[in-house]
Amino acid sequence: MAKVKKDIIAFKCETCGMKNYTIFKSKSLKEKIEKTKYCPTCQAHTVHKEIKVKQ
Repeated sequence: MAKVKKDIIAFKCETCGMKNYTIFKSKSLKEKIEKTKYCPTCQAHTVHKEIKVKQ
C-alpha cells in the first residue's frame, strides 16, 4: 500500500490567539482551512485559522 503524506496542523483562535485543535491534513491540499470552533479561553464559538505545527 502507498503511504499517504500528511502534515499536522493546528487551529489558532483569531480572538485570543490560543492553539486549541490539531488535525492531519493531506499535503495535496494547498488552501488554508478556516472553521468556526469553540474556544475554551473565550468561552464562545470563534473563527479558527490553520497554522503549521513544527515537527
